[in-house]
Formats: sequence, structure tokens, C-alpha cells
Amino acid sequence: MIDTTQALKRTPLYETHVALGAKIVPFAGFEMPVQYPTGITAEHKAVREKAGLFDVSHMGEFIVRGPQAVEFVNHVTTNDVAALKPGQAQYSTILREDGTIVDDCLVYRAEDRVLMVVNGSNIDKDFAHVSRYVKDFDVTLDDISDRIALLALQGPDAARILQQHTDTDLSAIKYYEFVTGTVAGVDKVYISRTGYTGEDGFELYFPAERASEVWSALTKSGEVTPAGLGARDSLRLEMGMALYGNDLDDTTTPLEAALGWLVKMKKGNFVGRDALAKQKEQGLTRKLVGFTTPERSFPRHGYPVFAGGEPSGEIRSGTMSPTLGIPIGTAYVPPNLAAEGSTIEIEIRGKRIPATVVKMPFYKNGSRL
Repeated sequence: MIDTTQALKRTPLYETHVALGAKIVPFAGFEMPVQYPTGITAEHKAVREKAGLFDVSHMGEFIVRGPQAVEFVNHVTTNDVAALKPGQAQYSTILREDGTIVDDCLVYRAEDRVLMVVNGSNIDKDFAHVSRYVKDFDVTLDDISDRIALLALQGPDAARILQQHTDTDLSAIKYYEFVTGTVAGVDKVYISRTGYTGEDGFELYFPAERASEVWSALTKSGEVTPAGLGARDSLRLEMGMALYGNDLDDTTTPLEAALGWLVKMKKGNFVGRDALAKQKEQGLTRKLVGFTTPERSFPRHGYPVFAGGEPSGEIRSGTMSPTLGIPIGTAYVPPNLAAEGSTIEIEIRGKRIPATVVKMPFYKNGSRL
């Protein structure tokens, strides 16, 4: 048997996770904590009610510098980077010429650069893709992923807790804004009021070699619960937030994935624009929706979906919602069955059960709503 573990990367906090008793699993090419001894449900609840801390250092970071940094990122993403002021961020997608999604990403506009944050499993693919367009702009593009640690402190108590470790006035940072400040004695930290949970919180970008210091400082009081990939997934799904590789992939477009709000057609030309314009004109053949079912069955990723009695792909994301106590999931269905209240079927262990299309987010009481 071939040992593939050697090919997996480790974040700067790998040893910390092991010392905490985390269950380590392969994810996005990394050895990552899926849960700690507290368990996924407890970690999920901590983020909804107090605060949890995630190591998401597997994510990728690209720095774009130069006179045309904004123009370049505007060309390779769908949202309008030019509409950002320095210190603002936005969610966006990176497309191929045919309109399909290479990745979803975050874009941060600073005074002298633009930061693109991409999914860990897609770093090499994304960098190769956007590098194709560098020649047309006066910019430099650098992959700094291995040099950056990224921690996400999430929950209604996140601001109060983080404020104890920084002189930066966190109350002045609005949602999807960021500043550079000092956290736990570490300088030049990007303090971003963003997250993937639906709760208030911050994502902290800083040099990888300082990761254990910041983690230790934030968790020392015992107020913050270490949280792994399991809770991260259930939290984001309750909010209807997409996961690349599940809800999004290289066959889907943002229009199909209910991410049309990220596509700014009026900003001018960008990669994939013509294909999306054509798809808008011709109409969609499928659309991503959320669903629930009255049965207590667990709707797992990959289970077959039927719409109007016909096969309609598979469940893209699914779980038993820890907060709501009901099955929730996402799937692509024909547009005529995408309206709230429509009935579809999901197949669980050979049995088809009815499911109802519902409006996302499933959980509507997050502190960030």
C-alpha cells in the first residue's frame, strides 16, 4: 500500500491540534482537525452562542501589486473590485472563459495591493489560471500561501474577546472591512471582520511562524472553544454558504449556483462574462436550492436527487442541523422546481423520501444577520 500521508501538508498549528487531541483527517491536501474531544456539536454550539476558533491556514493567499492591481483582479473575478475602497473586502468568484467556476474567493483591497484568498485545495489550479492574464496588466502576482497563517475567531462574543488582545478599535471595523493592527503582540496583522459561520467574527492573517503565539493567546482564558472542519461545515451549511467541491465545482456557473449577486455585468469585460451573458439570454437549466425533509434521515452528500420524478443529480451538501434539529441540504434542480415550497425527492438507502425546497439561509438568527 502506498503511503500518501507524506504528500499532505500541515498548517503551522498541526502540533497544537495533535496536543489538543484533535481527530486529524486529510482535507484540501492538508492534515486538518475535523473535531476536538469536545465533539462537532459542542463546537458548533460554542460558535453559535459564544466563540470558537478555527485554524484555516490551509487557505491560499495571492498578493497582486502594481499600478493595475485593481484592474487585473477585476478582470479575473466577477464582483466589482473597483467599487471597493481601501480597507474593504468582497466575496467573489473566479471563472473560466466558459463561465464555469474555477473557485470562489475573497478579495481585499489595500492602499498598495490587492489580496486574493482562495480555497486550499485549489491553490495551484487558481494560481495557474489567473497567471495566464498577468501579461495583459502592469502587475506582479505572488503566491504567499505558505507564509501566512489564518485564524477565524467566530461567534457573538468574538469582538469582546479579541478586543482584549489588540489596541485596534474593533467596533470601528464594519462587516467586510479590515485594518492592519497588532494582535497578541504580533504586528501587521490583517484584522478582517469576515467569516464563514453567519456569526460575528474576525479572520486574522499574519506570518505563519507566529501562529502558535496567537492561538495560545486567544484560547488561554478558556472562553474560546477550538473548532474543527466538522463544525465549520455544519455552521456554513446552516447559513446556505457554498462550499467548493460540493455546491460549486468546475461544471457550475455562478448563475446556476444562486451566486448571480456576485456577477457585476455592468463593470465591463471580465473572464467568463460573454458566457454568462449567453446563459442569461438562453435561460438556466438548473439552479442550486436548499431543502429540508420531515423525516429524520441524514441527507448525505452524494445521495441521489429526483425532481418531477426524474434524476436531478445528487445532494451537494447535507447534514442534520445541530441548531435547528432538522435535516438540511442543497441540490441542483430544474428552475420550475426551484421555488420555495416545491417538492423534490431524495434517495436515502434505496428509499425515496419527499423533501421541500426552502429559502436559505436555513438558520436565520446569526449574530451577523
